[in-house]
Amino acid sequence: MSAAPTPTRPVRLDFILTAPHHTRPFAADARYVPTGKPKPVVVFVHGFKGFKDWGHFNVLADYFAQQGFVFVKLDLSHNGIVVGGSGDLEDMDAFGRNNFSLELDDIGALLDLLFDPEKTPLPAPETDLDCLALVGHSRGGGLVLLKTAEDLRVKAVVGWAAISNVNPGWPEPMMQQWEKQGVLHVENSRTGQQMPLYYQIVEDFHTNRLRLDIPHNVRRKLRHRPLLIIHGDQDETVPVERAHELKTLKKDAELLILPNVQHNLGGAHPWQSEDLPTETQQAAEATVEFLRRVL
Repeated sequence: MSAAPTPTRPVRLDFILTAPHHTRPFAADARYVPTGKPKPVVVFVHGFKGFKDWGHFNVLADYFAQQGFVFVKLDLSHNGIVVGGSGDLEDMDAFGRNNFSLELDDIGALLDLLFDPEKTPLPAPETDLDCLALVGHSRGGGLVLLKTAEDLRVKAVVGWAAISNVNPGWPEPMMQQWEKQGVLHVENSRTGQQMPLYYQIVEDFHTNRLRLDIPHNVRRKLRHRPLLIIHGDQDETVPVERAHELKTLKKDAELLILPNVQHNLGGAHPWQSEDLPTETQQAAEATVEFLRRVL
């Protein structure tokens, strides 16, 4: 009898996360091609006003799985997504109560689950947790830098269009009005929603300033972990100068500047194609090559 062909279609596992630091459930999923052999694990973190199933992220997950990785992505708990809801941003109060510390702890809750042999949703024969990397886009890029700095289980990190500072340079008059009113609204250009940001995000930043200090943590705590920085030179949201700032903080970081590429790396929501945007394909191929070398 001839051997069964090796499967090439990724398996998708959906699971729900809970965390000790809040009561709000949040969703995650994993993709891998079942081969019975252990694979490096990539955890992907979305950005501000993003979510795990935004745009082409499911196509991206399949791509990494087909390249021999277990690819895990999560909805950060207070991003506005409701478990079992519409699949788009709808809980504006939760969105307003989000902050960077919550998000770092959410990533930590996911890592704790993956590393718990009795609770992990990932099959042990398919998973090599000694080779785990974080990849993040935009604000998620800043989050993965901070989480890598505080969690030695992470062996490599990649930032796509990553922020280089949690504080974007809030002007003082805006800060005074924000504190007085308790809330600031930002528009979601895709949906037209007026999305609240409660002043607690500023208070959290001041309370946890050292933990949330990206320059300090990259300079001091990422010395022995490989870092790849990918950024488009036409980024309209996070200027490409932020990538050069990160490179300055960690001299041995690898830097890839993509010409004529904007913030979302060619992606949009919804995404109907089964193929990645060309710009995201470039970033994904560079990330795969990097992780194969360093993990």
